[in-house]
Parts: sequence; C-alpha cells; structure tokens
Amino acid sequence: MNARTSRLAGAVTLVLSMGVAAASVTAQEYDADTVVATVGGTDITLGHMIVAKGTLPAQYRQLPDDVLFPGILDQLIQQIALAQSLSAPTKATELAIDNQRSGLLAGEALGIVSEAAVTEDALQDAYDARFADAEPSQEFNASHILVETEEEAIALIEELEAGAEFAALAQEHSTGPSGPNGGALGWFTTGQMVPAFEEAVLALEPGDVSPPVETQFGWHVVTLNEERLAEAPPLEEVRGEIEQELQSAAVTAHIAEIVEAAEVTRAEVEIDPAALSDMSLVAP
Repeated sequence: MNARTSRLAGAVTLVLSMGVAAASVTAQEYDADTVVATVGGTDITLGHMIVAKGTLPAQYRQLPDDVLFPGILDQLIQQIALAQSLSAPTKATELAIDNQRSGLLAGEALGIVSEAAVTEDALQDAYDARFADAEPSQEFNASHILVETEEEAIALIEELEAGAEFAALAQEHSTGPSGPNGGALGWFTTGQMVPAFEEAVLALEPGDVSPPVETQFGWHVVTLNEERLAEAPPLEEVRGEIEQELQSAAVTAHIAEIVEAAEVTRAEVEIDPAALSDMSLVAP
C-alpha cells in the first residue's frame, strides 16, 4: 500500500469510528465533471472521487458507497489543502509526478492494445494453431506403493502375486501421500513423473505390476490401471490461457513498434551506475 492509499484508508477508518452521517443523494443529474467541493479554487469532481475509490484496498472498496463517500471527500479536501500549502515541491516529488503521469498514460495505452487483441476470431485462430493438428497424447492412470527398501518392495510383489489387493497393501504399507488413497496417482502424461518411475509405467500393460523401482523417494511397486489417448481440450477450457498469450504478444509487439517509431536519442554521457543510489542528487 502506498502512502496515499494508506492515508485514504485511514480517513475512511476515522469516518467509520466517528459515525459520520452518509452524504445525502439528490435527484439532480451528475457526471464525472460534477463538482462536489472546491478548495482554494481547485475543484474536486465526482470523477476524482470515483478514481480515488478505485485505489482503496479491497476491504474498503467493499464498504457501502454511502459510508465511503464522506471519507473519500474529506481525504481529497485534506490532500488538496495540504498540496496548496506547499510553496514548492522537492525535485524528487516533481520527478515522481513525471514518472507517475507517464506510467499511468502508458498503462492506459497498453490496456487498449491488450483489450483489442482478444477477439473471438483471434481466440479461435490461436486455438486452432495449437490444437488442430496436434496428435492425441498418451495418458496413464497408475498406482504405487512406496517403501524404504528393495526387500520390502519384493515382499509386497510376492503378496500381490499370491492374490493380495494392491490398494489394501498401499493403505497398509505405503509411506507416500497417496497411500491412504490406495496408492492412486490419477491421470498423468509423460514428463510429469521422475524418469525411473515413468520408464516403469511405460513398460507395463494395464493390470501389470512392475519389479521394484528405485527413485530419490525410495522404492516403488507400480501398477498400471488404465491408459488412454487424450484429445485436445475444448476452447472454453483453455480460453483464459490463450487470452493471456494473445494479450502478452500484442503488448510486446506494440511496445517494440512504438519505441521504434519514436524519436529516441540516448545522451552520449558516461554515468556511474552507482548514481542511482545517490539520493543527494534529488534532494531539496
């Protein structure tokens, strides 16, 4: 939370603790330019208040508007009065205002680009490019029993060969987190398991039990329950992911295009990078 937001949150808290009455609502028409107060010749508009509300922490934005209204207005009045009392801002403050202005405008420009990048046609094209010609991937459903020694694993395999139930042995003996669930690991694809475990699964037919398999976690007894070919997910399932990719690509391309078109001149002056930490350069 920045200092401004902290002060504004404090003002809201003060309003609540003092039980300030909610601002009255009239039937007159209003818009973002409607003036709600004037401080030393500077107008505070309804638009200023709406934007100020948007900077509040989530827990304050959830408060009723009739509670927030007087707190936000008081805060803006105080803020402007204090700003007017300052004869001249420091160099650091002037530079911070420059940075904040350009940062806000840049954010708005990229927001427009980002929003325009996500259309139904663009989503469908990106989805088709990723999945239309993709081969179905192999998926495996396996269970395992994890023990500390190879001897324990061999003994479990002998019990299974004698007719013991895999899930029951896993619940009794497995030290892994899947033990209470009968050793079930659910569905997974290649690359999601450690290499030795994956090799053991790939060598099995459904219903088979592996010889002891050693990994960094211990010794495993593995059984393959099922395998299947996974089809491409529906568009709605991956919509959010594709939207982010479209937005990221559009923003990256737009930044490169705008910077290339801009008249940028880098000063030919050598500056010690340590100057970044020299606050005396922007001191009053």
